[in-house]
Amino acid sequence: MYLHPEFEKLTRSEIEVLQLERLKKTVNRCMNTEFYRKRFAENNITPDDIRSLSDLYKIPFTTKQDLRESYPFKMSTVPLSQVVRLHSSSGTTGTPTVILHTQKDLDEWANAVARCLYMVGLRPGDIFQNSSGYGMFTGGLGFQYGAERLGMLTVPAAAGNTKRQIKFITDFGTTALHAIPSYAGRLYEVMEEMGIDPRRDTRLHTLIIGAEPHSEEQRRRIEKMLGVKAYNSFGMSEMCGPGVAFECQEQNGLHIWEDYYIVEIVNPDTLEPVKDGEIGELVLTTINREAMPLLRYRTRDLTRILPGSCPCGRHHKRLDRMKGRSDDMMILKGVNIFPIQIETILMQFPELGNDYLITLTNEEANDLMTVEVELKEFSDDYHRLQALTKEITRQLKDEILITPIVRLVSKGSLPKQEGKAIRVKDLRKTLI
Repeated sequence: MYLHPEFEKLTRSEIEVLQLERLKKTVNRCMNTEFYRKRFAENNITPDDIRSLSDLYKIPFTTKQDLRESYPFKMSTVPLSQVVRLHSSSGTTGTPTVILHTQKDLDEWANAVARCLYMVGLRPGDIFQNSSGYGMFTGGLGFQYGAERLGMLTVPAAAGNTKRQIKFITDFGTTALHAIPSYAGRLYEVMEEMGIDPRRDTRLHTLIIGAEPHSEEQRRRIEKMLGVKAYNSFGMSEMCGPGVAFECQEQNGLHIWEDYYIVEIVNPDTLEPVKDGEIGELVLTTINREAMPLLRYRTRDLTRILPGSCPCGRHHKRLDRMKGRSDDMMILKGVNIFPIQIETILMQFPELGNDYLITLTNEEANDLMTVEVELKEFSDDYHRLQALTKEITRQLKDEILITPIVRLVSKGSLPKQEGKAIRVKDLRKTLI
């Protein structure tokens, strides 16, 4: 069962006392690795220099490249005989990253995910279906063990096979579903084709979404389609997986569990801290992990700390939804653009479906952006489609400051993915 619910309601002073205690222990544990011993020596610091939370800045950043260069086990702080599981990135380009877990790490992870699910109102008696991939990807097992820890009946449906997913939802009386936002839209489309009304024909009331950036407009559209409350989640394999931060029932920011992590937001260019409320790169330090703690890990995710308190009564800091990744940013004609900016505009048009594709090309020295977006319903009204295209183009230009080529395509014509949606194709060639 879900353990230590009292940690949800810690006061700010209690959080900071606990963080400092755990940070000191973590720093000392990191000295078991050659990587951190060398990194501390190079910067003329020792564990004794970390006397307060404000001393955290003395510690250099850890990056994904550091993890790759330490592949596979060089950052373990315990003997491999104490490690019971590893997870790895896909490694489709270059060396993958590996994260190691002791049994205590897995227990703490399960409890963190259970805390998240409890926070949004799920309880024993709910039926939780997980449409996430299992295996090396952390979303499957992370939510599986968290849901079990909470005491729910779990359906490990895994990714794909949409009609089977829907059969499980209807036959088993699934009340809570975990799915990435783009796949939630796909589920609804297939339900429509099968003549199933999720509001009438299912018991769904809660949807957990995450793993890919999505706009508030996309969330509200999903809620309306499926008749659920959709809660945003954030996790990453380097931090264990899901359960790092989660929305409460207020849906006004993701509470990051500060008894597990110390959070910083820095300017991704200067690496200097930014003020609360300003967007920057999320940096996380693990303070409750045995096998492979990470100090000041640069996530590359862009977000901000939301100022003020939450009506739910929890005092853990809140993160805004992820704006994208610093390495996902598109630069066209000197303008910085994130895919979520485009999605925010597209989702405001009820005539449009859920799927879109941004293609970047260049002609001579001119960068071009083409935005293909599916229509919700077929239409052969040329003048209506022309007016709609013109208005979408206008609003996109106002948002991203360049004029894209907008193409309205028929429903189902864009490629479908069972996993994370591919939203951007950069076909630009380097011009010499």
